[in-house]
Amino acid sequence: MDLFRIKSVERSIAETDEPETRLKKELSAWDLTVFGVGVMVGTGIFVLTGEQAYSNAGPAIVISFVIAGIVCGLAALCYAEFASTVPVAGSAYTFSYATLGELIAWIIGWDLVLELALGAAVVARGWSAYLQSLFDLPTWLAGDEAIPDFGAIAIVLALTALGVLGTKLSGRFTSVLVIVKVAVVTFVIVAGLFFIKMSNYTPFIPDSQPSKGESGLDSTLLQSVFGVDPTVFGVYGIIAAASVVFFAFIGFDIVATSAEETKNPQRDMPRGILGSLAIVTVLYAAVSFVVTGMLKYSDERMNTAAPLAEAFKANDLDWASKLISVGAVAGLTTVVLVLMLGQSRVLFAMSRDGLLPVGLAKVHPRFGTPYRITILTGVFVAVLAGFVPLSELSKLVSIGTLFAFVVVSAGVIILRRTRADLDRPFRVPGVPLIPILSIAACLWLMVNLSVETWVRFLIWLAIGFVVYFAYGHRSSRLGKGLKQVDADGDVSGGPST
Repeated sequence: MDLFRIKSVERSIAETDEPETRLKKELSAWDLTVFGVGVMVGTGIFVLTGEQAYSNAGPAIVISFVIAGIVCGLAALCYAEFASTVPVAGSAYTFSYATLGELIAWIIGWDLVLELALGAAVVARGWSAYLQSLFDLPTWLAGDEAIPDFGAIAIVLALTALGVLGTKLSGRFTSVLVIVKVAVVTFVIVAGLFFIKMSNYTPFIPDSQPSKGESGLDSTLLQSVFGVDPTVFGVYGIIAAASVVFFAFIGFDIVATSAEETKNPQRDMPRGILGSLAIVTVLYAAVSFVVTGMLKYSDERMNTAAPLAEAFKANDLDWASKLISVGAVAGLTTVVLVLMLGQSRVLFAMSRDGLLPVGLAKVHPRFGTPYRITILTGVFVAVLAGFVPLSELSKLVSIGTLFAFVVVSAGVIILRRTRADLDRPFRVPGVPLIPILSIAACLWLMVNLSVETWVRFLIWLAIGFVVYFAYGHRSSRLGKGLKQVDADGDVSGGPST
């Protein structure tokens, strides 16, 4: 049983030209950057800034965002090399198939399905809550208390229809909303500067304090394994906050899922990935600096679902809170859209490879999108968003992403050794040092997540193993091709390396 059979880069690229599963190449570097900014400027900037300043880092939340941005930057370099070298849908799943083999690729693909579906559902819930607050809708219709949450279901289904109609159309829609929310974020930064009180920055790094209520499954893996006493604030609080606000940076990796639909992926993928990450890191650091200057980090109003709006209300600028809510609704809309686009492209790649039913990978003859998988993704996310409590499960998004980053970073080192001959339009500098630093940083953030998150993550992977051995391994196109080669020497199945 060959669990680690490699799908060659040449074969991956060749299969993108098969008529029934050929995606339209419509995206530019601008579209990719917009997708990246569109998915990253959302929950983190509108919610996590105040929440983590209040509970973990104080004004030093600025440093937490920078740390998370640097960790993502290390991984982004690795993604940029892969995406320009292997411009195929699937992102980390496809990259793993070309370096670590089919079983690891399946694990990553299965992991990304969970990450992106949960991420989209969590953000759809947040979108519904902001909409309910903005228009004073009945709480039974939309918001945190609504089950089913009709607002969340409606936005997911509407964006599913948009995803079916075309990637370029989705890009144009995202561009408009990104302009709106970046304008709102810029307003927050510029207007907020006039209401900063320097006393709110003292102390910039609050003294370390014992953490409350963290024991058993709620404690971090680091605390449980090594017996480290749980604390908040201080240096550990900054790092703990970084592991949480990391959720806000999830998105640049999703840009890589669109490689196959990019006109010039060798040039534009690195620009889109690295450019969007740089823009968002600057915005996050600036907003967190302004907000903690406008409102003391220890004020309970920071620990709400809308800390930016509360900071302006505290300075008698109630009108600004409505504007911020408009920006939040626009921002979260693009997050849901891009997350679902990413998930559908990962599932598309897995289906085209035969690890999931091949029929799901069929592309719409007119719109050039994987419409069957897009619809399936939309229904799945709508059910999650509308009916399943997601507050605790949302932590699985971070651990899933970090795990994918580790594998992609390792893959860069491996592919440099096994396929030194490949044309690499973008090359990670300082290999193997940069990928190793990326792996170490991601693992450090992973051990700062709770034991309960790790347990749930391992359960999901165990379910994935069952699905793979029951269906994927037997149905794999690569596996069938290799069996044919072994049987009669016919090389129609293609090489494995």
